Amino acid sequence: MKIYTYKKCSTCRKATKWLAEQNIDFEEIPIRETPPSVEELRQMLEQVGDLKKLFNTSGMDYRSLGMKDKLPTMSTEEALELLASNGNLIKRPFLLAGDQGTTGFKEDVWEALLK
Repeated sequence: MKIYTYKKCSTCRKATKWLAEQNIDFEEIPIRETPPSVEELRQMLEQVGDLKKLFNTSGMDYRSLGMKDKLPTMSTEEALELLASNGNLIKRPFLLAGDQGTTGFKEDVWEALLK
C-alpha cells in the first residue's frame, strides 16, 4: 500500500495517523518530490471516475496555472502527464492499495476500502 502525502498537509497527517492506529502497513511517499506515475494516476482515475477529482482544486498551483479553464479542454493524457510532473496539483492524500485507491481522507471511505 502506498500513500502519497505532503508533510505540511493536516489531512495527510490525519490519514497516516489513522492508518497507524489501525495497524495497517503502508509506504509513505512525498507527493511533491515523487509524484505518482502516469500509470498510477490512470489507475486512480479508474477508481474515482472523474479527472477533476485527481486535482487539488484549492491549491495555489491549480489557481496560478489557470487549471479551472484549461482542464476542460485538456485530453486525459495531457492532464495525467501534467499531474505526474507536478505533485502539488494532485489531490492528497493519494492512496493506492492494490488495484483500489482513493484521494482525500474520509475515515469511513478508507475503512470500507481497507477492511
